[in-house]
Amino acid sequence: MTVNIFQALLLLLLTLQTSLCLRRPREIYVKAGELVALQCPHYRGYNHRDAKLIWTSHTSLEMDLSNTTSPVEQSQMGMLRQGRSLVILSVTVNHQGNYSCSLGNASRQFRFRLTVYKTQTREYEERSTYSAICYAQESYTLNCPDVDTPAANTYITSNGITWHKEGEPLPKDDYFSSVKENDQGVYTCTRSYLYDGQIYNKTFIVKLDVRQKKKVVTSAAIISPHMNDVFHVDLGSTVVIDCKAVLSSDFDEVFWLSGDSFVERNSSLPVFYNYTHEYDSDEIKMTASLVFKKVSEEDLSKKYTCKLDSDNVPSSSVTITLAQKVAVYVKLKMDITLLLRDTLTCYCGTSDGKSYDAFLMCYKSDTDAGLKREDRKWLESVLEERHGYSLCLYDRDVLPEKAVAEAVLDCIEQSRTVLLVPTSPDPGPGSGLLNDFHAALVERQTRLIFIKTETTEASRSGSLPEALQLLGKAADCVTWKGTRSMLRSSSFRKQLRYLLRAPRQAPKISLLPQTAT
Repeated sequence: MTVNIFQALLLLLLTLQTSLCLRRPREIYVKAGELVALQCPHYRGYNHRDAKLIWTSHTSLEMDLSNTTSPVEQSQMGMLRQGRSLVILSVTVNHQGNYSCSLGNASRQFRFRLTVYKTQTREYEERSTYSAICYAQESYTLNCPDVDTPAANTYITSNGITWHKEGEPLPKDDYFSSVKENDQGVYTCTRSYLYDGQIYNKTFIVKLDVRQKKKVVTSAAIISPHMNDVFHVDLGSTVVIDCKAVLSSDFDEVFWLSGDSFVERNSSLPVFYNYTHEYDSDEIKMTASLVFKKVSEEDLSKKYTCKLDSDNVPSSSVTITLAQKVAVYVKLKMDITLLLRDTLTCYCGTSDGKSYDAFLMCYKSDTDAGLKREDRKWLESVLEERHGYSLCLYDRDVLPEKAVAEAVLDCIEQSRTVLLVPTSPDPGPGSGLLNDFHAALVERQTRLIFIKTETTEASRSGSLPEALQLLGKAADCVTWKGTRSMLRSSSFRKQLRYLLRAPRQAPKISLLPQTAT
């Protein structure tokens, strides 16, 4: 009886979790008594002009801050709606907790978690400190951050910025005509705002690091790779090798050679290179990236040379080769990576700005070997709930009124990886657009994982449409073998998790009986 009750409660919990937004709330830290503005983001492709913006407070002051709440009521709560922002004029511990903003029927919801500190603790200072770097004897202007601050309008007006250094008012403004070593230190800037005859403040901490200016580089040299480096690669994998160099002038050039021939910069070729420049006050750095879309046996037989041509110094070069990885080494690396990821609970966070780990995009399988509807549901469930991946699913995360092409492109842009899934018999909406999106995927160099079937692999993709054949060449591939792939120890599940890399968040379920799923 107890077991049945536990199972029922677990099922209810899973149902409730599935209905909630998978995205983590944005963390905001503020000191009591200060002003803070929560900014509801714009969603690409959504008609914000006609949408009803709803703010909700999930705190001890549980309330609905919709458009029906009058300005007087908002002012009494110490809150003010300002365009797409919710401004709390003077934060108290009662304001601490979760907030959310949503458009229309709440299918697009963004969450915030507000943490209020009663005093300026060390933890608050660590979370609220911004770093700045300048160089001695150069001019410099201090910049006061404007994070979580209200936009100036007819209701709330900016009342200027004041600066303090280590508690003492600055005897001058925020401009240094010539930075000195003793200008280094911790600065506090306070943005003041005027509303309804009262002043409200938002304070930031800026740690200024004064560095000595380096000598100007008068020589050029390749930093990496090193001479005769060997890069171990997988046949069929995408490989990028960076050649980094310090230049003596803008006229220096870094490029790649294959044998005695120039490698082209044409990204439509199977092997090409591109480059980027990085400037600072002292030197110029250039990175020439050699790109193998899909490593072939022919690539293993060649030598590739990165060459630096300079007007000031003799030319220099380094030569590298590719070597195939041993299969045992690859499998061992994959197993160790997954073991460390699971035992150390390593997750990648959101530094890349993407909302999802992967977008599941279906394509039509010409045989019955593709994933059926129940197989797709299993794949979605095991990736999200067992392994913690945040997925963009067309039938769940796309607003119904959006155009199909725009919705699919939106999912692609918000996802770290596009996962192409063979489906039979019905691939679902958006699958017919692969031909249209092939160019966009290649142009954006979108990370692709291509799930094949054993039938597809045997036919060497000859029966697939041209767009899929081209995408398959640019993608990492893993083979679906029906129910065998559902086993927890299957190579399909291991390879797919390895190729997807670490998820952005912890899985919903961490402890379950050891079953096939």
